[in-house]
Amino acid sequence: MITINEHYLKLQASYLFSDIAKRVAAFQKSHPERDIIKLGIGDVTKGLPSASIKAFHKAVDEMAEDSSFKGYGPEQGYDFLREAIATNDFRSRGADISADEVFVSDGAKCDTGNIQELFTGDIKIAISDPVYPVYLDTNVMAGRTGNFADGRYQGIVYLESTKSNNFVPSLPKEKVDLIYLCFPNNPTGSTISKAELKTWVDYAREHKALILFDAAYEAFIRDQSLPKSIYEIEGAKEVAVEFRSYSKSAGFTGTRCAYTVVPKQCRAYDKKGNKHFIHAMWNRRHCTKFNGVAYPVQRAAEAVYSEGGKIQTKALIDYYMVNADMVCATMDKLGYEYVGGKNSPYIWIDGRMDSWAFFDMLLDKAGVVCTPGAGFGKCGSGYIRISAFNSQERVREAMQRLTDMLSAK
Repeated sequence: MITINEHYLKLQASYLFSDIAKRVAAFQKSHPERDIIKLGIGDVTKGLPSASIKAFHKAVDEMAEDSSFKGYGPEQGYDFLREAIATNDFRSRGADISADEVFVSDGAKCDTGNIQELFTGDIKIAISDPVYPVYLDTNVMAGRTGNFADGRYQGIVYLESTKSNNFVPSLPKEKVDLIYLCFPNNPTGSTISKAELKTWVDYAREHKALILFDAAYEAFIRDQSLPKSIYEIEGAKEVAVEFRSYSKSAGFTGTRCAYTVVPKQCRAYDKKGNKHFIHAMWNRRHCTKFNGVAYPVQRAAEAVYSEGGKIQTKALIDYYMVNADMVCATMDKLGYEYVGGKNSPYIWIDGRMDSWAFFDMLLDKAGVVCTPGAGFGKCGSGYIRISAFNSQERVREAMQRLTDMLSAK
């Protein structure tokens, strides 16, 4: 008989954002007259940069002609995009990354979930709490955890990110093999300094561990003293894989394009302690299970690095950061403590009550959707996340509603 992967049975009932969508849908069905403003999921609302649209159209026209038609492309991505990434995103900041260390994909979510396939089932994993659910759930699916009990999965080393450590976790007290880090952080919006990031790189080098560094929100960093890439830290190319995305920085959430950087010297070990290079392994996995991102999409992504594209994407980011400033100003006015919003599109707010209770209150009383912090882990209890991704008019309206509601309490 066909049998299932029983590790899936350990997973919680539903994915966080699916649960939120169901609650909102149920509320809208019972209150059809209510106007709902969504500041929960991190989905952009403004159109693609005009430079990308122009490149998109041109590439589609190329696909219509036999002489310029493109069939299967290279699984790793076209050279024109890989070179643009290496030049603009890394070498411009002093990080020595070559084009052939870049792997273009259809999303950082996919890559952060898929890369765990390269490693054995008995490795010790360290994951921040609160955390982006994909890191944790994919390892549950792979059988690297015990059962869920008291808000956590057994067998995982949780790196607590709390007010006491400014939402930047401390090094684990026990030896771990695989470390997930995300900065600017999703969900808290916290950032990490170069000195703090260096301690993680040094730890990984000393303990032969590997860091999976999610930098999907690096474009929102306004403080130029903060690292945008882990490869700005000496020695990181040996111990870190970095993930990035065009979803938030250039509005590609529905267009789908991202990339992962795997330096050639990045290593892992077999059971005998022999060194193996992850670059070759990821390339083999990529070629086996991925057929590449569509040619027009890659041309649209390449246009992000044009002179016009850089100006236009900066304008998009600036637009959303005005929203973040509005949220922060409202929290300051109301006296709520928060982190994020300065170098991140997410604001992590101490709600002073149960996360889901605050979510329900905000939805019911103000018609505003946030994300309950408890959905990101035990340390998220009592917090909510508000996203800056919406129109400035809608965010302004949402903040007025929130002010009216909380002032009346």
